[in-house]
Amino acid sequence: MGRSEHPETERLSQLVLGSLDEQTATGDLARRAYRSRTQFFRLFQALIEESPAAMRRRFLLERAAWQLGRTQQSVTQIALDANYASLEAFTRAFGKAYQVTPSLYRRMGCWRIHLPAPNKFHYCGPRVRVKGELTMDLFDLFAGTDSWYTRKLLDHAVSLTDEQLDRQLQSTSKIFPWDKPDQSLREILERMVLTKEVWVAAISGGKMPEMENPPAETRTPTALLARAEQSDAEFNRLLREVRDRGTWDETFVDALCEPPETFTFGGTFAHVITFNAHRRLLALDALQHVGAPLAGMGCPSEYEASLGVRSPKL
Repeated sequence: MGRSEHPETERLSQLVLGSLDEQTATGDLARRAYRSRTQFFRLFQALIEESPAAMRRRFLLERAAWQLGRTQQSVTQIALDANYASLEAFTRAFGKAYQVTPSLYRRMGCWRIHLPAPNKFHYCGPRVRVKGELTMDLFDLFAGTDSWYTRKLLDHAVSLTDEQLDRQLQSTSKIFPWDKPDQSLREILERMVLTKEVWVAAISGGKMPEMENPPAETRTPTALLARAEQSDAEFNRLLREVRDRGTWDETFVDALCEPPETFTFGGTFAHVITFNAHRRLLALDALQHVGAPLAGMGCPSEYEASLGVRSPKL
């Protein structure tokens, strides 16, 4: 049994974690563990590889970082909560641990709170639900990112000329081995929309959308926007029902294939998100080459930021 797996390990760490709001000495923690101070210290060092006092100081700093990033408490109050007698002392300790002052940490919107620790025990802030708070699972994040970024790209494309949209790309990147590289920005955007239209038809048993020589009026950015809104809504509705049922591993028969093939709902969702994400990056690169750069890098954190959700900065 490894040290972290010892049944006493978790209890010892919880004793320290539960003492953060108290003026507690090591002797007090030892009594709560029903040990002498010497026994407690030796057991702690053997199982956790960190002294009780060092772990407690680290937990207090990690909690302070959590409070700076996720609450509106003043830096002075956070310093006092961390058992520092002055703001100056707290600033020195925090700066040494995180290489940035508490105030700058807050202004930067930093998200990392965990400091290096050999035992992997860390402070984890309470999960407090706030009225009106947005909650997302991974389906919401990936589906939302794809829909939001597709609309963003198409909105930007509306202002481009036909020459810019149809300019031949130099890319040799193939989405599938049997396919040819996307030839233009218009084709990249159209295929992002078409992907969902095809899968909506496959899942719901609908009619295959026009893929060969579609009418020109259906390929303008404005028309693609309308198509995207419709296919996104239906695709997300169908897969959201799967998510809510917890049946990602269930299968359906795609009768549009020749011969018909069987797919899982989870595999289908992952397929769409994976290849649309690839095309999203190709579209951003194509915009750069036609002289119409779009701010962003295609990352889900940008979608989170648009919703007011704070994301970790790399």
